[in-house]
Amino acid sequence: MALINREQVAGMNIHYMRYSLEYFLDAQAKAGIKSIEFWTGIPHYYLDPTTYSDCKVLKKKINERDLELVVFTPENCMYQYQFAAAKPEIFEKSFQYFSNGIKACAELGSPIMQCNSGWGYLDEDREEAWKRSREMLSKLAEIAKQEGITLALESLRPEESNLVTTVSDAKRMMDEINHANLKILVDTTAMGVAGETLQDWFDVFHSDIIHTHFVDGNPYGHLIWGDGHHNLEEFLTVLKENGYKGYLGQEITDSRYFENPAEHDKRNMKAFIPFMND
Repeated sequence: MALINREQVAGMNIHYMRYSLEYFLDAQAKAGIKSIEFWTGIPHYYLDPTTYSDCKVLKKKINERDLELVVFTPENCMYQYQFAAAKPEIFEKSFQYFSNGIKACAELGSPIMQCNSGWGYLDEDREEAWKRSREMLSKLAEIAKQEGITLALESLRPEESNLVTTVSDAKRMMDEINHANLKILVDTTAMGVAGETLQDWFDVFHSDIIHTHFVDGNPYGHLIWGDGHHNLEEFLTVLKENGYKGYLGQEITDSRYFENPAEHDKRNMKAFIPFMND
């Protein structure tokens, strides 16, 4: 039964961090993947508060393989830049970092850039961190408006954040910012850890869900489909029943996939094939 188009499955490069950019792109083409959610981590791309890699070079390499970059994801978990930074200097550096991400996103022709709430210190009032996150995302939404980009806000796991970790947290942040250039990204791992369902998110956000990190899990782990306990057909059916037309970002982060990511991506795509229209 056709539940998705092939173009909706968006390969990611996080689990290729020990391989070259060219190897990753070749592997996506060989796996039958057409769309890319591009993670900006080194060694594949350089982004900082003052500069970023030549987008023309990256775009050429992607186009040469008949791939399309559909979502741009600045690294924001392993680096020092984050959306709720406490120190004024780091807050400003983070703002410039993500602003450059938005500009690079626009140069690359991608309509969407990923974002999250960031995190606050556990020994401070959570509301103070919440205010910083709201301020950052509000300012970035204005930059996104200027560049013709939409930001996609995802929830995180409690180990990653004490701010937006649930659908209700996401609703509060979205309501407080209330900006047309800030929409929603559903991460199935964070969703599963929170004990939520895809339908819970669609019930709240409806068509404001513009992207997903759509991976298997137990519920922890950003896993290849078939390595966790989520039901792929059920998840895809929920997407179809809610009229979802966006992408399914394959945010595979578990280190078990780092040694031979290309073979794991092929295995992952095989899981989707029975539900594709081609």
